[in-house]
Amino acid sequence: MSLEKLKDRNISVGDYVNVFEDNYPKTGWEEFKQIARRSTKLELFGGLKIVWKMMTGTLFKGELHTVQYPAEKVPLGARYRAVHKLLGLLESGENRCIGCGLCEKICIADCIRMDTKLDENSRKEVTEYTINMGRCIFCGYCAEVCPELAIVHGGRYENASEQRAHFALKEDLLTPLDKLHEQKEYPGFGAVSPDADEKIKKTPLSY
Repeated sequence: MSLEKLKDRNISVGDYVNVFEDNYPKTGWEEFKQIARRSTKLELFGGLKIVWKMMTGTLFKGELHTVQYPAEKVPLGARYRAVHKLLGLLESGENRCIGCGLCEKICIADCIRMDTKLDENSRKEVTEYTINMGRCIFCGYCAEVCPELAIVHGGRYENASEQRAHFALKEDLLTPLDKLHEQKEYPGFGAVSPDADEKIKKTPLSY
């Protein structure tokens, strides 16, 4: 590819048809003749025919092309980065986050805050995990660096609010226990295999 083609940002070149019309009316009489000529060709009724066809298809045939938001939503792409989600373990339902703090360190918007402590079994426990959605730029670095695939980007994008405090809630990020079976897995290190349901056995933990 040449440098000129690389610099050409018009990727749709060749699909356009250039129409040059030089005989524009210059006087009032020429405008009247143009209107009369186009009226005899029934161009107005051709446009009304298209409108009538679309209207009858919408009213009587159910051919509605408009998405009725919020009852209907356009499907999002698999790589769309919306509001974060904290995934849980399928067996115990506990949070996957191990409190390593990598997401907090790599966040370039400085919007992730995490507090941890040691529980009675000397294991690290995450006590506070918040993401300020008002500062987040949805770059996806936190999801890429997570070793346990605990934080991912979900499909919820309606995050408008009148209060800044509504943008930093951990409860909205956690996957509810009653919807754990609907949890969508993402490919990567530590991801659940497609036949995980047949392999999982609820066994007592040794710790």
